Amino acid sequence: MLKEFRPAILVLLALTAITGLLYPLAMTGIAGVVFPAQAEGSLMMRDGQVIGSALIGQEFKDDKYFHGRPSATSAADPNDATKTVPAPYNAANSSGSNLGPTSKALADRLKEDVDKLKAENPAQAVPVDLVTTSASGLDPDISPEAALFQAPRVAKARSLPEASVRTLVAQHTQGRLLGLLGEPRVNVLALNLALDAKAK
Repeated sequence: MLKEFRPAILVLLALTAITGLLYPLAMTGIAGVVFPAQAEGSLMMRDGQVIGSALIGQEFKDDKYFHGRPSATSAADPNDATKTVPAPYNAANSSGSNLGPTSKALADRLKEDVDKLKAENPAQAVPVDLVTTSASGLDPDISPEAALFQAPRVAKARSLPEASVRTLVAQHTQGRLLGLLGEPRVNVLALNLALDAKAK
């Protein structure tokens, strides 16, 4: 009986070693050589310090910075473990809000956000990605339209010509992958870093 099972056990062990150990190690090693920055998490540095990742959004509230999409991620309430509190861009709890289109809480939040943005730039229509969350709640990018919508506020807060800020947005706009996939986008952290570098 053991004679019949022996080849099956050996094949199982060999395939487990190949697909569970050797292949992942080989792919990790190749990724580290071919795509070193991406393999390390697409980390962004300033003055030798890691300040974030190009793959995970950050919350910017100051008027002199571009703001990203709202984030619906949350964390445990430190005062009551049975409840949660908002924790924008919490990578440990990636999720959307799960509020449906008939949700009063969602409608109220959207109205409040749209009204606030309309007051900031009444001449322009509010881009949808400035008031809606992404499915992950971690989206690091906004549309070029959302960045240009914020350009007057950022220019005023930094005492820069608006045309200069618009040029910076254009320089940081990434096109579709291979000209076909996805939508044009602007990485908010990279754009804000460029703004800070321009101010120096």
